Amino acid sequence: MIENNETRKFQAINKGYNAVFRPNRLSIGLVVPLERYTAGPVPSMMQHLERVQLAEKLGFKAIWLRDVPFNVPSFGDAGQVYDPFVYLGFLAGQTERIALGVASIILPLRHPAHVAKAAASADALSGGRLILGVASGDRPAEYPALNQPFADRGGKFRASFNYIRQVAEDAAAFENDFGSPYGGMDMLPKPVAGKLPLLITGGSQQDSEWIARNGDGWMIYPRSTGVQTGVIRNWRAQVEAAGRPAQPVMQPLYIDLTDDPETPPQPIHLGFRLGAKHLRNYLKSLEAIGLNHVALNLRFNQADIEKTLRYLADEILPDFSE
Repeated sequence: MIENNETRKFQAINKGYNAVFRPNRLSIGLVVPLERYTAGPVPSMMQHLERVQLAEKLGFKAIWLRDVPFNVPSFGDAGQVYDPFVYLGFLAGQTERIALGVASIILPLRHPAHVAKAAASADALSGGRLILGVASGDRPAEYPALNQPFADRGGKFRASFNYIRQVAEDAAAFENDFGSPYGGMDMLPKPVAGKLPLLITGGSQQDSEWIARNGDGWMIYPRSTGVQTGVIRNWRAQVEAAGRPAQPVMQPLYIDLTDDPETPPQPIHLGFRLGAKHLRNYLKSLEAIGLNHVALNLRFNQADIEKTLRYLADEILPDFSE
């Protein structure tokens, strides 16, 4: 197990962040839409609200939306179809406890004032349940559609990130590539805890030291356990070297959960087809190396979705509860 600064407490930010991320523990969330769609990139979104509400009732810690402005053929996944901020507002009024996450908002494709306003609104309307993942974007085809240069996304990401951070302050006055608030104007509403929890996705065109200095956590991609161990160890060391509190790490995982708990893992896209026994063991191995949250994606799950959610709640969640 990674123990150096993983044994230190995480900072307290808002209700969602504090519930999802706990030192030395792994929590389980879900990527929406909660449905199987393999014939094409666009989900039906049928029963989407009922399934999110069921996930909350069953005790999953978070649901995760994605920022997919265009259905890009080469990407092959339209996400939850709805705009993430509109959908966050809808879900804020239809749920009570579950954390509302986005993995992740593509900062260079949006003005940071709009991101800050929309995110703080979702945070306020949900009672402090928002966790905002941010990224530089990895789909080149989207950038010409918005008249943005793909090659400049790293610099725009940093400028947008800094804008969002600063504009949360009372009557913030600063100069930035995206604009310069001045004269006592104020961005409202304010995030519930005074700041938004911003988790950086992957590299986002930044060096690892910048990520360790600035993020409230790190979203990484699935890798072999051995490689992931080294990645997390290096991250912890860089966060500690920056003089910051320990920061959480999370990842997604596609699963196709079988009825037979003994089904051995078989690789699928960014995950496994497997039985509950092996899924539990795999998640425990991730917990042991320092992962704090896994967002399960059921896009390729062959069994009935409601049945799978209840099965996960019965067989997996008790091992990762409070």
